[in-house]
Amino acid sequence: MIPLPRPWLLTSAMLVGAAVGVVVGIAAMLLVSATIRPDIVIALVVGVPSVIGTVTILASGRRWVTTVGAFILAIAPGWLGALAAIQVVHGA
Repeated sequence: MIPLPRPWLLTSAMLVGAAVGVVVGIAAMLLVSATIRPDIVIALVVGVPSVIGTVTILASGRRWVTTVGAFILAIAPGWLGALAAIQVVHGA
């Protein structure tokens, strides 16, 4: 059984995770200048935080670990959204 924290705490962790994902996406776009295939970038941006967050949630024994897993899981959509928005602005 996955120990669930209070709903407001879980929601807050996911909201902060999405915001961190946006900041990480913008920082990654500014710092990385190498040409990388888009399918590899999408796989890394969505896959790595999703796998780490899901494993953390499934293996959690305490409520705060579930909250950390939800935070990590919420980084992926924020990061992907930031990269997509940057590509739209650049016209690529």
